[in-house]
Amino acid sequence: MPAPRKIAFINQKGGTCKTTLAVNTAAFFANKGKRVLLIDLDTQGHAAKSLGIDVRTLPRNVFHLLTDDSLPLSSVARATAVNGLFVVPSYKQMADFPVEVAQRSGKERLLAARVEEALGSGYDYVIFDAPPSLGLTHTNILLAAEEVVIPVATTYLALDGCAEMTETVKETADRHGHRSLHISLVVPTMYRKTALADEVVAKLQTYFPGKVAKEPLAFNVAIDEAQSHGKTIWEHAPWSRGATLLQRIAEDIDRAGR
Repeated sequence: MPAPRKIAFINQKGGTCKTTLAVNTAAFFANKGKRVLLIDLDTQGHAAKSLGIDVRTLPRNVFHLLTDDSLPLSSVARATAVNGLFVVPSYKQMADFPVEVAQRSGKERLLAARVEEALGSGYDYVIFDAPPSLGLTHTNILLAAEEVVIPVATTYLALDGCAEMTETVKETADRHGHRSLHISLVVPTMYRKTALADEVVAKLQTYFPGKVAKEPLAFNVAIDEAQSHGKTIWEHAPWSRGATLLQRIAEDIDRAGR
């Protein structure tokens, strides 16, 4: 059995469609008959919310999984309406994670250790939705993942954030000897057909040759509507332009891992 792919959707800036991509890519693979675990690590809990789960009412979430070694992964991972897709929800408790584990040895690899459980549970993909800030949670994600997908809003200042994120990936891989960690795809998002947006895409293609999604993720009402209903685009509007865009990006991510 091939090893599962471990993919982190990560950018230190907010508003890049990171959760949108993580959730819908996870659902895309699940719809292809794969078993997928989506792990949310953002205090807003938007990944599970986008799948129709009320994170405020859950007794346990990813914070408890990372701070209580006796808690099995199966008690936190929740089935979703998408067959084959399971989610480990997050909520505001994750804001306390760095303080809670500050004195623990190996605190940078707590997530990687728990993901090892997932690898023995028949998952084909483990997908991480990262918070929009650097810190211990980001380090845990990068050490648990092997592939990094960076969504980049097509605005001028977003290029700085992308460059910083690239350096963070490299530094983390070097510092911790995580040689398999690499950027597999960069996805331009929040795209409108303007000269500035096209300039940003062109710069990304120069900086990341062969690693930029073939088509940017444009603004799309159907995608926003799907999230507001707690559904993936495949459940809400499978024949929409938004579904086509997200499918093409998911296919690019699939190819990047081959």
